[in-house]
Amino acid sequence: MNQTVLLTGASSGIGYELAKIFAENRYDLILVARSQEKLEQIKVELSKPGIEIITIVKDLSISETPFEVYEELKERGTKVDILINNAGYGMSGQFVDLALDDQLNMMQLNMISLTTLTHLFVQDMVKNKFGRIMNVGSVASFFSVPNMSVYGASKAFVLSFSESLNTELKHKGDIKVTALCPGPTKTNFAEVAKVKSVEQFNRSGMTAKDVALSGYKAMLKGEPVVVPGFTFKVAARSMQLLPRKWLQSLIGRVNH
Repeated sequence: MNQTVLLTGASSGIGYELAKIFAENRYDLILVARSQEKLEQIKVELSKPGIEIITIVKDLSISETPFEVYEELKERGTKVDILINNAGYGMSGQFVDLALDDQLNMMQLNMISLTTLTHLFVQDMVKNKFGRIMNVGSVASFFSVPNMSVYGASKAFVLSFSESLNTELKHKGDIKVTALCPGPTKTNFAEVAKVKSVEQFNRSGMTAKDVALSGYKAMLKGEPVVVPGFTFKVAARSMQLLPRKWLQSLIGRVNH
């Protein structure tokens, strides 16, 4: 029988590329996103004999939504073997200037819904003695980011949570948690986040396909953390060695 993957933020970018990779490797898919039209298009594109694709149109920035997704799948009798928490977005600008409601909404999606989905589905994984979870963080998970302060903090949470949970689950069965921490990626992230130089951001980034493939391979190997791309891997490690005061000054100037 095929293993079943629950993938959030599946309608574009890294999520879309992950959906294609899983479909090519004959996993059943549960695709969650806000756009019914995009999900139906992806379902048609990826459908093939022997693969089941379920689409769930939900907004995970609403606190009740993770519970609704879980209950819907329980009612269907669908077991989730792999959970990919990919849904999330960023905001660029100074904390005092950005609307509080928008920042709280981002925190709900990037952290709270991710945590809720993980808690719900990991219970079943522990009972079944098997599971894989991949949470999408960022290179921003490794250091604070002036002018994207809440976004950076939310991604630091994702990394810390994922690493800790991976350790906690070691004696619960064949269950692994991977934090995928990409650098700039050629998606619509920069436009949504209102990054000042969208073109420069995308030019320096990897393709969503390459990031997704890196995450997929790391998850299969059970690697706890993966930073796609040699340049970004080196940058993440190097920045951790700098004094935090220097690092803040540097990132503040670059990200102004």
